[in-house]
Amino acid sequence: MSSDSESENQLRRDRDLAELLEWFALNENLPQEIEPLLLRRFYQCMYGHVEDTKKLIEVNYALRNKHPHLFIKRDPLDEDSRRTFDYADILPLPGLTPDKYKVSLYCFRDFEPSKMHHTEDTRAFFMVTDCRFIMPDDLAHPEVLSEGEVQIFDMKGTTMRHISRLTISTLRAYVKFLQLAFPVRLKAIHMVNCPTYLDRIVSVVKPFISEEVFKLIRFHTASIDSLYASVPREMLPEEYGGCAGPLATLRAQTQQVLAEKRDYLMDPNHWHVEKPEKRNGKSWKLFN
Repeated sequence: MSSDSESENQLRRDRDLAELLEWFALNENLPQEIEPLLLRRFYQCMYGHVEDTKKLIEVNYALRNKHPHLFIKRDPLDEDSRRTFDYADILPLPGLTPDKYKVSLYCFRDFEPSKMHHTEDTRAFFMVTDCRFIMPDDLAHPEVLSEGEVQIFDMKGTTMRHISRLTISTLRAYVKFLQLAFPVRLKAIHMVNCPTYLDRIVSVVKPFISEEVFKLIRFHTASIDSLYASVPREMLPEEYGGCAGPLATLRAQTQQVLAEKRDYLMDPNHWHVEKPEKRNGKSWKLFN
């Protein structure tokens, strides 16, 4: 691509983002503020199409406000969050794949089913992703945004007792948000360390997953080695045969980010949509 074309694309993107920011500020169906990087992710997710970006944003915040117990009423340092992070890891992995995809890893550290609290765990998941969406995807190239999302679920230790603790309403909200409102394009879901009774687990959750999303799931039943064709070893933790450091280090980094972004996660101006009749004529300001 020539430098002239790059310059034209940059000018168009800046113009579109300015239009979207003004539209966001005047839209009564949206909160008062949005982080510029998050707005850019919505725009990129919709391939730079302004009207499609507006639709995605409205769906995102409509679902958030329909399920405030998952997306708004939250605290990364409260007891519920501590309980989740004590037994499970929810970790964005460093860097991007060669296809510019961001990878996240989810796994149990404690396999006791009673430790699982599905609604609280789902709330924790979205706090981690909300932090990630306002931060660079690759510290070596902070200007580059991911072109898609890859998720790795480690099923080691998963039993039917865990599956029995799923909350159907939470599962529905989680899947619907990923399918309709996520500000990144879901590219693949890798299930590793799959148990022998995988078919029983799939039979429980499949009814809640669209066929389009189900086609993205890859089950690694024989060995984790097959994962390396999709996710470079340098992005994976040492425990998964990678070079990205131990899980403990990645865990500490994620917890530090959650603590630093706590005010953002709990600020209703970024998430809560005030009912029009309660605005009392207040005008919204542009978020700089």
